[in-house]
Amino acid sequence: MRAYLFIVCFWALLSPALLYAADRPANVVLIVSDDQGYHDLGSFGAQDVKTPHLDQLASEGTRLTSFYVAWNACTPSRASFLTGRYPQRNGTYDMIRNDRVDDGYLYPPEEYAVSPEHILGTDVREVFLSSALAKNGYRCGCYGKWDGGQLRRFLPLQRGFDDFYGFCNTGIDYFTHERYGVPSMFTGNQPTTADKGTYATTLFRDHVLQFIDQNHDRPFFLYIPFNAPHGASSLDPEIRGTVQASPEYLQQYPEGDDKRSQRRRGYMAAVTEMDAAIGMIMARLDQYEIADDTLVIFFSDNGGSGLANNAPLQGRKSTMWEGGNRVPCIVRWPGHVPAGQVSDAFLTSLEVFPTACAAAGVALPEGVIYDGFNMQPVLSGQIDSPRTKMFWERRGEVAARVGDWKWLDSKRGKGLYYLPDDIGEKNDLSQKHPEKVEQLKREIANWQAEMEAAEPRGPFRNY
Repeated sequence: MRAYLFIVCFWALLSPALLYAADRPANVVLIVSDDQGYHDLGSFGAQDVKTPHLDQLASEGTRLTSFYVAWNACTPSRASFLTGRYPQRNGTYDMIRNDRVDDGYLYPPEEYAVSPEHILGTDVREVFLSSALAKNGYRCGCYGKWDGGQLRRFLPLQRGFDDFYGFCNTGIDYFTHERYGVPSMFTGNQPTTADKGTYATTLFRDHVLQFIDQNHDRPFFLYIPFNAPHGASSLDPEIRGTVQASPEYLQQYPEGDDKRSQRRRGYMAAVTEMDAAIGMIMARLDQYEIADDTLVIFFSDNGGSGLANNAPLQGRKSTMWEGGNRVPCIVRWPGHVPAGQVSDAFLTSLEVFPTACAAAGVALPEGVIYDGFNMQPVLSGQIDSPRTKMFWERRGEVAARVGDWKWLDSKRGKGLYYLPDDIGEKNDLSQKHPEKVEQLKREIANWQAEMEAAEPRGPFRNY
């Protein structure tokens, strides 16, 4: 008996972190890049972009190759995975963005204060993932691009987060933190210019590390929406349209021979700088011996921009092609998600909310219709993906994937594609399979009717 008690006490003293980890719910770390190309990670085939830490994350988890977001640009995509609902259901189904951008126009403060970009936001009745977890004892932090509204009622601290540092519109200059000349950084509920001049990725990283230092001994939810590698929203025409990075990361890539390759250099440097920040964040989880009890999900908010490499997909951000909505995704959760695996299961960002709640042992909020499911059993090989359909709609353009078939009707093109044989959407089969076209059109019409019948949400619905 004495020997038994000695062993129990010895292990209790030697490894309290291990014993505590067995009892605590999983931490959730959601990392989102901005406009990153499908091909722009080493683990997704990149030869020119350096992403060693994301590649390590992929080796320790599962890489998802048929993972989609719910909209092909930032604002609705983000509102969708944070609420677990289609953009058309949660009401944020278009951009919260002023029309006058990219032309050097400086909004006077009074004009900007009443502009759509400043006054619109995701409906306050929507339940965010942070709120669901916070009500169950989670400490929640958000650091980076919020893009869900700038008025106080729309800010992260009113959405369940305990701490926030970042900006609330769609893009900024990485160093001045201004959006076309308008100061845009917040700390909590207050605008701030205190850190002007410091690279945005560095600031977001440091706030994340501080959050982990302060909350490593309790369950937490970290939402880290980097703005990298989104183009800089700067008044300076020499900066506008480029992607900014720190000199030490730019030096890792050769200077280009033409304007596009020069801009591509900045894009790649920004990705590598973000990757280094992610590496430091993962190392901090290791330091506190909580990595094994942390669900980490990484993906891009939409398809890659014009500077990105989306191969082998056709199209890019803002299009209905695969390159607009299919994005790179990595999931790591030791003991729950296999390491070093690749999954081609049909999955989407609508699954993030239910998956995070399941990992936390938290029931989905009552009275809310969710459009996704817990994808952990799919990734662990227990079940096939229940996902058989996904729909997209933007300003009269539509697309649907039903099973392995994809139909799209947009300004940039239309057609029917069989994705297992044609991931690049090169071979339009609509003439050969008109019955399949009609089937997918009916599926879209049924989905549109369902979305129209949903309880209306702002900011765009008329009710």
